[in-house]
Amino acid sequence: MNIEQMKIVLKEILNKTDLTPCVVGHRGVGKTAGVIQVCREIDREYVPLRLGQMEVGDLVGIPYREGRDMHWSRPSWWPADDAGPTVVHCDELNRAQQEDTLQAIFQFVEPPSEGQQRALHTHKLAPQHRVVVAINPPDGSYQVTPLDRALLDRMVVLQVETDAECWARHAHRENFHTDVRQFIAGNQQMLSTNNQSFDMQVEPSERAWEIVSTLRENCRFPQELEMEVYSGVIGREAAVSFLQWCTEQRLRPLSAEDILNRWAEVAVQATEQRDDIQAATMSDLIACLQNDPDLTDQQQDSLVAYIDVLPRDMRFGLVKSLLRIPQIAAVLCQDRYDATILETIQQISRDVA
Repeated sequence: MNIEQMKIVLKEILNKTDLTPCVVGHRGVGKTAGVIQVCREIDREYVPLRLGQMEVGDLVGIPYREGRDMHWSRPSWWPADDAGPTVVHCDELNRAQQEDTLQAIFQFVEPPSEGQQRALHTHKLAPQHRVVVAINPPDGSYQVTPLDRALLDRMVVLQVETDAECWARHAHRENFHTDVRQFIAGNQQMLSTNNQSFDMQVEPSERAWEIVSTLRENCRFPQELEMEVYSGVIGREAAVSFLQWCTEQRLRPLSAEDILNRWAEVAVQATEQRDDIQAATMSDLIACLQNDPDLTDQQQDSLVAYIDVLPRDMRFGLVKSLLRIPQIAAVLCQDRYDATILETIQQISRDVA
């Protein structure tokens, strides 16, 4: 994805989850500037940590004794509990010079468990604050430490690549010199000579699928970016299989079982079904109710809720068929369903007359 797309994804994750995005890209592509711009646009304070320059004491604080107990002072960069929403930017994570520095930050980038707070040693991060990581790819071009899979497994990896059109828009907004803008417009290959793609070797795991679940539950990404986002959590092969399965599920007509027993889960899908797929769902529902018209109160509510989301003509057709089933006709004629059913029944009566 390019920097503009990264910013869209970053905003969604930071505003709606407590996950840790990890922005990966070559030098100069705009990782740090993009994170700063996102913080400005979503009204969050920005705290940068240059981990390549930090030691363990800079992260966990200096130890001191209080009576018989040992404590650690809060680092000066640590956002206060009552501070406004803040993004802590762990920049150059894989440039940490000491192994113990990398081990110390390991805990901080891990998203908190439900009901817990993100922590670093003895310090607890207030829930309004977020953490973002940025690194150069470990492809042999940089003096960086390869990140082990356990660390990658705790983050949403966002791979950012050079995009000449994206850069041109940025250069225009920032009023770059005309000579520079026009030269790059005619020589896009000169924008960056180190823009080859790279593989972060992300693989699926139980924790990674939990992150995918959190993203699906809380975030809405543009369709063209979904593959990039999920590839950064479970790897490309698993992401391709997962999104293909999701597409097939959306194209499969909902069954009578889905409508009657899983309405809360399928309501959105029912609303969005194409007319030909909707017709298949209606046919299955009619056949099911003809064979077994006894419904619980919950199933009755689900049936009427489904009728209510149908286009007008399809609603008339379904209700007309259901009124031929005596037990279902009795359900539809209940006063509590008048708001949805009464107009339809009246129209059917006028058509018959």
